[in-house]
Amino acid sequence: MSITRLTYGTNVTRQAITKHLEVMRKAGLVRNRRRGRERIWQLEQRRVKEARHCLELISRQWDEVLGRLKKFVEE
Repeated sequence: MSITRLTYGTNVTRQAITKHLEVMRKAGLVRNRRRGRERIWQLEQRRVKEARHCLELISRQWDEVLGRLKKFVEE
C-alpha cells in the first residue's frame, strides 16, 4: 500500500507512518518500490513469520520462568 492509503482514516501522520516503515524496512519486515510518484510498501511475509516464531519461543520461555518463580514464591 501507499503511505496515503496506510494513513487513510487514522489520526496518524504520514511522517509517523514513514518513520515506522523505515524501521521495519531496516529490520527486513517490509520492502518498498516506486510506482510513479508513490512508494508502495509490502510486508515480507516470510520475515514476519520468522519474527512471530522467535517471539513465541521467547514468550514460552518467559511463561516457564515465571511459572517456576510463582511456584517458588508460593512454597
